[in-house]
Amino acid sequence: MHQQCYPSANFISVEHLNFLQVLFTWKSVMSLLRPLLLDVVPTIQQTAALALGRLANYNDDLAEAVVKGDILPQLVCSLSEQNRFYKKAAAFVLRAVGKHSPQLAQAVVQCGALETLAICLEDFDPGVKEAAAWALGYIARHNSELSQAVVDAGAVPLLVLCIQEPEIALKRIAASTLSDISKHSPELAQTVVDAGAIAHLAQMILNPDAKLKRQVLSALSQIAKHSVDLAELVVEAEIFPVVLTCLKDSDEYVKKNGATLIREIAKHTPELSQFIVNAGGVAAVIDCIGSCRGTVRLPGIMMLGYVAAHSENLSMAVIVSKGIPPLCTCLVEEQEDHIKAAAAWALGQVGRHTPEHARAVAVANVLPTLLSMYMDTHSSEDLQVKTKRALKNILQKCTYLPALEPLLHDAPPNIMKHIVGQFSKVLPHDSKARRLFVTTGGLKKVQEIKAEPGSLLQEYINTINNCFPEEIVRYYSPGYSEILLERVENYQPVL
Repeated sequence: MHQQCYPSANFISVEHLNFLQVLFTWKSVMSLLRPLLLDVVPTIQQTAALALGRLANYNDDLAEAVVKGDILPQLVCSLSEQNRFYKKAAAFVLRAVGKHSPQLAQAVVQCGALETLAICLEDFDPGVKEAAAWALGYIARHNSELSQAVVDAGAVPLLVLCIQEPEIALKRIAASTLSDISKHSPELAQTVVDAGAIAHLAQMILNPDAKLKRQVLSALSQIAKHSVDLAELVVEAEIFPVVLTCLKDSDEYVKKNGATLIREIAKHTPELSQFIVNAGGVAAVIDCIGSCRGTVRLPGIMMLGYVAAHSENLSMAVIVSKGIPPLCTCLVEEQEDHIKAAAAWALGQVGRHTPEHARAVAVANVLPTLLSMYMDTHSSEDLQVKTKRALKNILQKCTYLPALEPLLHDAPPNIMKHIVGQFSKVLPHDSKARRLFVTTGGLKKVQEIKAEPGSLLQEYINTINNCFPEEIVRYYSPGYSEILLERVENYQPVL
């Protein structure tokens, strides 16, 4: 009877009920905190604001309760009038609300907070500037519209002034906010550039503070990634060769962000990639990949792929700098499929240009690994696509038959046609290769391939068969041994 009266109790867990109870309790706490923001005692005002900030920071439901409680306009009004302690607490509330979602960040914008936060960037107290910059960054990071709103509030030139301040914490947050503004579009990045940010950011690459270097490298990456012109402006700030020292930094994130910056520059043009090669960038990135593990390797792997993709000469620069072994190591060692996929893609870019490039990849014995990952049902779809494309790129140029032969025994038909195609190109012109092809079982394997009549694969098989005497081809054809045995049985000895 009790259950019939309250059927919904079956569907709400105890944990959920407890959470709802806590949530309603905190929402009632907010209604008690709101009047304290207007208390005559400044310490009570600050403590109330700090409590609201911590509640809003906890989850988006409580942040929404702050918005619905009409608390934000009150905070914004007080920002320009109160003391530095209150300003920091109020900016913290705005940041805590704005961080959760674009909708909550938009609510902060609509209450007129951006202009007031921008004014706080000019405050005498570095802590107030830091709190304001942090709030602006959390709003800007969501999307280009919110980022544009931060720009329209006049924050960018003031943030550039903040990165020139002596306080390390302020520099970090200001650089992080410039990064968040720049990342969305070329136009927003250009706004940051026009405010003179690049030169000041570039000067801080050698700063001993690791957390600052992370943000500086991130900001320069977010600027450089959008276009050739922006990447060239970053390069013109003379970041090379000093940025290469970041690849040897003890901080993993400094390494990763340094490699990301080099990648974002290298991807645009052969000229920018050549500039990086000349500065020693490829060798430095290869060393970096060898000295770290996991996602820290990813931007370096991609950078080598971008450089190699541009031209034969740049791909050869990766080969000469001994870039293939570490890429093969990443392919085998790494646990994450997306890192393996990046390594496969990079190897495909290195090997796709000429037979010489393809041979350099093939002799590293990486083709069987690529094939097994492509055929592995546990591989992610992205890894299968990348390994298939890499195999195709390398195989279409590879004339080094010893590396191709092991693949004949395992490859599926869509890969087999590229392998057999390469044999059909080489065997007609190389007698030594023809002999090896027979003795190692390659010719026998080709006879076992079931190809559609008239298909490209069948054409390749016919070309290969035409390289050998008819009786040899017949000897290695499936079922020929049975034919011979049958002839033995039917043979009448001449007595």
